Amino acid sequence: MALIGVIGAGVMGVGVAQNLAQTGHDVVLVDKDEQILKEALETIARNARMSRLMGGPALDADEILSRITTSVGVGGAAEAEVVIENVTENWEVKRAVHEELDKVCGPDTVFVVNTSAIPITKMASITQRPDKVVGVHFMNPVPAKPACELIPGFHTSTETVERTRDLLKAMGKKAIDVKDACGFVSNRVLMLTVNEAAYLVHEGVATAESVDEVFRSCFGHPMGPLETADLIGVDTILYSVEVLYEHYADSKYRPCPLLKQMTDAGLHGRKSGRGFYTYN
Repeated sequence: MALIGVIGAGVMGVGVAQNLAQTGHDVVLVDKDEQILKEALETIARNARMSRLMGGPALDADEILSRITTSVGVGGAAEAEVVIENVTENWEVKRAVHEELDKVCGPDTVFVVNTSAIPITKMASITQRPDKVVGVHFMNPVPAKPACELIPGFHTSTETVERTRDLLKAMGKKAIDVKDACGFVSNRVLMLTVNEAAYLVHEGVATAESVDEVFRSCFGHPMGPLETADLIGVDTILYSVEVLYEHYADSKYRPCPLLKQMTDAGLHGRKSGRGFYTYN
């Protein structure tokens, strides 16, 4: 089984690493800090042990962890056949990571960009392998979601797309083909919805609880938009909306000031213990 590099041990990186390991792949999980990696492994072990209770399959936490090694710095992914990058939704941060990966990885290594908004062609342009760069927008929580968006850039080769499609299938994912446009399908719609829901709270039209109740009770959604924001991360929502606003120069993507204030205050949702709601 090919070695897969997972870059970034945040919420998405943890989910991708777990999903890969529980489907039999060998993984090297990379981040810039040993403590972050230690906490990531603890989260994966906890998620595996809780899987059955949360309606998922019974998982062997020790077996999953045995397939995951960790590395401080991207040099640990030098031998990977595929690297999946999951760092924060910020162009400057992602660019720096891909420039570094491009130097240490072999010429045949495929770069998978896990992004909710940044165009893949733009991302590929800063590497020396644009034909081997492809986008995959994983959904959170990654192990529980059966599908994702598969986005080739302008130069992405058919071989790269099919290699990635095969990997996603092996992970239990249906790949939905989407063209390379900022925000793709899901976030062109979802981020507008979450941003507008935040405006409703910001303007005092309704509480977060009331906004979400409308979507659950009237439309049958399992989660309201602000619960979804807390799950994804309020800061991630803000960064995604900002990318859309910058790319399209369209006022409909103007970020809600409340999202900015919450991000600055550290109210990032579930991962920080408080967002639109408070978590234990």
